[in-house]
Amino acid sequence: MNLVAVQLDIAWEDKQANFDRVRALLAEAAPAKGSLLVLPEMFATGFSMDIARIAEPPGGPTEAFLAEMARAYASTVIGGVVSQTPAGRGRNEAAAFGPDGASIARYAKLHPFSYANETDYFDPGGEIVTFPCGDFTVAPFVCYDLRFPEVFRDAVRQGATLFPVIANWPQARAAHWRALLRARAIENQAYVAGVNRCGTDPNAGYTGDSIIYGPQGETLAGAGLAEGVITADIALPPLREYREKFPALEDMRA
Repeated sequence: MNLVAVQLDIAWEDKQANFDRVRALLAEAAPAKGSLLVLPEMFATGFSMDIARIAEPPGGPTEAFLAEMARAYASTVIGGVVSQTPAGRGRNEAAAFGPDGASIARYAKLHPFSYANETDYFDPGGEIVTFPCGDFTVAPFVCYDLRFPEVFRDAVRQGATLFPVIANWPQARAAHWRALLRARAIENQAYVAGVNRCGTDPNAGYTGDSIIYGPQGETLAGAGLAEGVITADIALPPLREYREKFPALEDMRA
């Protein structure tokens, strides 16, 4: 399967500008039919706490855009969206759409980022979500979730073989981003795709550094500071072979 990570310099709270930029980046990359396309956390708005301004109902413009891209490239697409609870609080989510544009999965960030006051505006999710994509079982996570290895472990117990981690991960902790993504790949013997934004917003600067790791922690593709698209061809048989040769996951204990 072709895994495609879109690194975006997100225009602050400007959904149409971000949709247009993603369209241009994907048009230039021309991903193959049957790919998995992954966009950053809250890619349409940036890491805004203005729930009334950025949240959308089901089927809103951001979901419609993701579905459009899925149909256009006959691929599965994952991207960050914000929904709103009945109490008016946000839910920071990763939404997945299949090649026909239908919604196939929705994961809500389990760990809102209290350090940046995300917990004041967003409610946490309550469950790990997995879904099939090609030969893989995909478990998406969002940004700060990366610091909590137990949830990745739980996903592996549910059969996960591929972890897309969508993020607005700041420059100040860029070294942690790379180290933790690689650790999640090594300890779970799984593919990991960290898909980050670049540029700046009113609160922070971002290095981008989107990266795809293989199940032994090997770097399959990496981005630098600028906008762009990275790709890696990934396959399940080498992962299964490695897990059989070095069956560390069989020694997991609850």
